[in-house]
Amino acid sequence: MNKSNFKEYWNERFDTGKYIWGKSPSRTAEYALDLFTKMNVKSILIPGSGYGRNTKLFSSNGFEVDGVEVSDTGFSMAQKYDPGSTFYNEDLLNIQTEDHLYDAVYAFNILHLFRERERMKIVKRWAEQLKDKGVVFVVVFSEQEDSYGRGKEVEKNTFESKPGRPVHYFTEEDLNKHFKKFNIIESGVVKDPENHGNRGQHIHKLRYVFAEKTQ
Repeated sequence: MNKSNFKEYWNERFDTGKYIWGKSPSRTAEYALDLFTKMNVKSILIPGSGYGRNTKLFSSNGFEVDGVEVSDTGFSMAQKYDPGSTFYNEDLLNIQTEDHLYDAVYAFNILHLFRERERMKIVKRWAEQLKDKGVVFVVVFSEQEDSYGRGKEVEKNTFESKPGRPVHYFTEEDLNKHFKKFNIIESGVVKDPENHGNRGQHIHKLRYVFAEKTQ
């Protein structure tokens, strides 16, 4: 999906769905909050910040939070929903945050929306935006998701349920490969409930990796 279509897709999702995942933060954000607190993290970059349901958890607990959201609608919603964070209306491959370096990156369900070449560029960019010994907590779809295998396979474990909208499903080995230049502290699979309003609640089977920048 090209940049303009990606922006249009997410503008439409937020225009029609509003708070499409509810206002409660992901369980993974709560877990990351605990880890970041123990590691004395102060500043966090949150790419793909949406309307702010996860950023608000961190900002309300005293962290300095910068969120990046490609959707104009999501960006506007986030500014109102989470005034404690700073938001940038940009895409992940062109994040400009005033050359600021962060203690941590928390990325929820965003990396799997790209093809492999773009994913590697994004991970590299996150590393560049971290301080020495900075950490990442990244959450992605796993191969255990119920939607795995739906649509045309355009790369290994990457399927298009709709033309031009790839979704990659990570195995443990695959996720470790993406972060091979980091020191992986912890990884695993977590069941994360999500509320889609009229569609009701369902449970995602997500992979996460918690890793430290090494170079």
